[in-house]
Amino acid sequence: MRAHKITLAALAVAAGLSLTACQNDGDDTAATTDPSSVATTSPSAGGAGSDGSDAASPEASSGGKDTTAGAGTGEQSTSGKCRTDGLKITAIDNFIDGDPQGTVAVEMKNTSGRDCVIAGFAGVDLKTNEGTLSAERKGEPGDPYVLKNGKTIAFSVTYPLNETGGTGVRITNLVVTPPNETKSVTLPWPGKPSLPVTDGSGEPVRVGPIGSAGQGG
Repeated sequence: MRAHKITLAALAVAAGLSLTACQNDGDDTAATTDPSSVATTSPSAGGAGSDGSDAASPEASSGGKDTTAGAGTGEQSTSGKCRTDGLKITAIDNFIDGDPQGTVAVEMKNTSGRDCVIAGFAGVDLKTNEGTLSAERKGEPGDPYVLKNGKTIAFSVTYPLNETGGTGVRITNLVVTPPNETKSVTLPWPGKPSLPVTDGSGEPVRVGPIGSAGQGG
């Protein structure tokens, strides 16, 4: 009878030890984690940041707007003014029979190798046997104009015709100074050879704004 009780007690102790071992095995399994199973957020996984937004996209950082300027928005700002040295300036007679006044068209071709901006009035002087005569401005200047490399723009010079029968005031040269420039170009005068001699009450020599190449413009 005693031997039977000892056997039952031994079984009870063995069962308790077995249960404790099973519980410890479960705890060890729960505490041990395979590093490869940890979920991480990779910056290369779609470029997403910690908030799920695309941190590498310029659209996300600029509120969804493209902040790059368009191709044409800075055209004038990247083009300097037209300089005398970058312009080929010529003059031609533009008189038409029956007109009450003479007209010369002055052409300026951009040969600078780059686009440039031009606007307003050119300075115009006539060299005569009586001295230098400066042209008066006529009309309103237009908006600044981008003169593409290789392109030409023109303006007009109008003057009174000498119909007195005399020699009048002989014109020798035309002096042109592009807008906002100080360097001039001297050209042979292509129009009628003389102006009428007046007491100052007659029609003056006039220059139109850049782009006014039309007859009488």
